[in-house]
Amino acid sequence: MPKRYYSKRLFYKYYASWIKLYKEQAVRPVTLNKYYLTLRQLQELAPDLHLNELNRQSYQQLLNDYAKTHEKQTTLDFHHLVKAAIVDALDDGLIEHDPTRRAIIKGRKAHPKKSKFLNLYELQLLLRHLNLPNEINWDWFILLVAKTGLRFAEALALTPEDFDFEKQAIIVNKSWNYKDLKGHFQPTKNPSSNRSVMVDWQLMNQIKTLIDGKDEHWPIFVPKGKRVFNSTTNKLLEKYCTQLGIPVISIHGLRHTHASLLLYEGVSVASVAKRLGHANTTTTQMTYLHIIKELENKDNDKILHHLSQLR
Repeated sequence: MPKRYYSKRLFYKYYASWIKLYKEQAVRPVTLNKYYLTLRQLQELAPDLHLNELNRQSYQQLLNDYAKTHEKQTTLDFHHLVKAAIVDALDDGLIEHDPTRRAIIKGRKAHPKKSKFLNLYELQLLLRHLNLPNEINWDWFILLVAKTGLRFAEALALTPEDFDFEKQAIIVNKSWNYKDLKGHFQPTKNPSSNRSVMVDWQLMNQIKTLIDGKDEHWPIFVPKGKRVFNSTTNKLLEKYCTQLGIPVISIHGLRHTHASLLLYEGVSVASVAKRLGHANTTTTQMTYLHIIKELENKDNDKILHHLSQLR
C-alpha cells in the first residue's frame, strides 16, 4: 500500500487560505477579525511550523506559548478558532492525526471580573446621578440602554425614525459598526435581534424633545464625521459607579442589569429573550441561570406553602 502524502505547507499559510475559503463573506466582520487576529498570532508563535509537523506535542507547545501571555478563557477561544481549520485539514487528508485531541488548556490567572449587573437600588442610584440636559449626551445613552437592554451597537444605530411614539416602542433593525474607521450601519447580530422594544412613556417624551429637528436617517448618538468608541461610555460609567460606591459595570452590564431585574419581577424567560433579541430562550437561560435557579427556589416555597393550605 503506497504511503499517503501529507502536506508540508506552512501551517499559518494554510490557515490564511482556509479563512479566505470558508470564512470570508460567511461570518460577521467582528468574527472575521477574530480569525485574522488568530492568524497573526499563529505567524508570530509558529512561523516555521509545517502541517506535516503538527502532532499532539507541537500543538500543545503552541497552546502553551500562547497561554504565557493570555488568560485561560482566551487560550480556550484561541484553541477553538485554530481547531476548526485543523479539523478540515484532517478531513482533507493533509494531516494524519488530530493534534488537538486531549489538548490541555492553560493560561495566566484571570483578572478580577467586573460585576455583571446592579441590583434595583444600585441602578436607581446610578440613574438619579445622570446629567440629562436638553441635548443628546452619553448620559442619555446610559439611560436608554438601562431601560431597553439594547446592545451597544444597536443603541448607537438608533435614528429618529426608529422611535414609534404612537406605539411607545423603539424599532431595532440594524446596528452601527463603530469599529470601522468611518463607521456605518450593519445588520443586527442575528434575525431575532430585529425587534420592537416597548419603552415607558416618560422616556419616549424625553427622546421626542431631544431628536426634534435632527436628521431622520442619521444615528442620534453619532456626531457626523466623528468616530465613537465603546471605551468612552464605559469609562464614564465606571466613573459614576466609583463616585456612587456601587459595583463597577460596563455598558453591556446595563443590558444584563435590565434583563436580571425583569426576571426578578416575574417576567417570563421567553419575553425577556424576545426583548433582548436572543436567538432562542436557551441563550437567556444559560446567561441568567443563577437568577432562574433562585426564582425556582422561591417558586418551590410558594408551591409548598400552597400545598400545605390544602385540606
